[in-house]
Amino acid sequence: MDVEILSRIQFAFTVSFHYIYPPLSIGLGLIMVALEGQYLRTGNKEYHVLAKFWTKIFALTFGIGVATGIVMEFEFGTNWATYSKYVGDVFGSALAAEGIFAFALESGFLGVLLFGWNRVSPRVHFIATLGVWLGSMFSAVWIVVANSWQQTPAGFHVVGEGLDARAEITDFWAMVFNPSSVERLVHVWLGAFLAGAFLVLSVHAYYLLRNRHVELSKKAFKIALIVATIVSLGQLVAGHASADGVAENQPAKLAALEGHFEADAPADMYLMGWVDKESQQVTGIPIPGGLSFLLHFDLNEPVTGLNAFPIEDQPPALNAIFQFYHFMVAFGMLMIALTLYASFQWWRGKLFKQRWLLWGFVFAVLLPNLANQFGWFAAEMGRQPWVVYGLLRTSDALSASVQANQVLFSLIMFFLVYALLFALFIYMLNKKIKHGPSEDQLLDHRSRHEEMAKAAGKL
Repeated sequence: MDVEILSRIQFAFTVSFHYIYPPLSIGLGLIMVALEGQYLRTGNKEYHVLAKFWTKIFALTFGIGVATGIVMEFEFGTNWATYSKYVGDVFGSALAAEGIFAFALESGFLGVLLFGWNRVSPRVHFIATLGVWLGSMFSAVWIVVANSWQQTPAGFHVVGEGLDARAEITDFWAMVFNPSSVERLVHVWLGAFLAGAFLVLSVHAYYLLRNRHVELSKKAFKIALIVATIVSLGQLVAGHASADGVAENQPAKLAALEGHFEADAPADMYLMGWVDKESQQVTGIPIPGGLSFLLHFDLNEPVTGLNAFPIEDQPPALNAIFQFYHFMVAFGMLMIALTLYASFQWWRGKLFKQRWLLWGFVFAVLLPNLANQFGWFAAEMGRQPWVVYGLLRTSDALSASVQANQVLFSLIMFFLVYALLFALFIYMLNKKIKHGPSEDQLLDHRSRHEEMAKAAGKL
């Protein structure tokens, strides 16, 4: 393999591993806010116990997420020096904004969230939980803004030529609200909410199947199910809006996602299939004119295909892009079907009586995480051969001095370290789940109420 391929694999591996954790943190943050909000609203100690339990798991995901995110910043300098010089002014502004508006807020309240349970009032602790969650949300804003600028650059001009060229911001807010940032941010947020909600659903479905923490689990499961149902339906709308944006701003990517080759012809939408780039054929199950209808509400409206672009500007690995995109959509539809069916059974009063459904939720924790990963694979591979769309090719963005053997060695080392981190994460997560929520406070709370009731009865 050459330096470019190895460097892309290395960065893809590190960012994919890192991206397991931030969505879980954002999604769990929302659930924690909902649990503490319910505790403040009802005074029911069960919600307090649940919030403390999920805060421990949040701390685990947050800590590993921070540690694994640092590596990528070094890779920009070691492997992608030309890229770093080109986008430095743009990314510098976005990442500085993340530090000021997001990380400071998140880290400022984190200590109160983790250690303030018996030191501050429930309202103050709720505010701290809300602050940490909002901080994680704002952090996603600036990361997605930076990435979206690569997809649809705006608010800048290019200074210098050749290897000395770099983009300078001329309009900060045009850079922030570039043509794809808002729709992609919403898509990312909703994916993160699903990751957190399905983790909660999985754990408490497991407890219910094992007849542990039954009353606590029913409450947590219902809250997470409400979040998952609403968000999965919202993701369908957000995903469609994102696809419309890709059709307008990155037509070559959309053509790759759907395996559409003809330069100017109506496009089918495939439920599943296999792309043969050489013969320019897709073998699968199509909906005739489906893509044309989704984009233009007309089955016969032409859609720009790959043949409208020079070969050197077409994304490579078309079949991989096609498969990643369609798996993402399939997992999204599975989440919608599962949450809607569970909501219907809740309405019928049979939600917790169907063991097969609870087992389904135990394993469904994989769905949003795989959908998030595959969605990013499709988006980033579909942007190729550009690292900054239409401006800087990936092949031109490499460091001039880095060698293939150096990248390969560091990739092997990263794999070993990350495998160890992942094993540690699974071990600690499993340990916390096996221990479960601490119900000692709940029992003490109930004992005090029983003693008060007995005393009242004697009077």
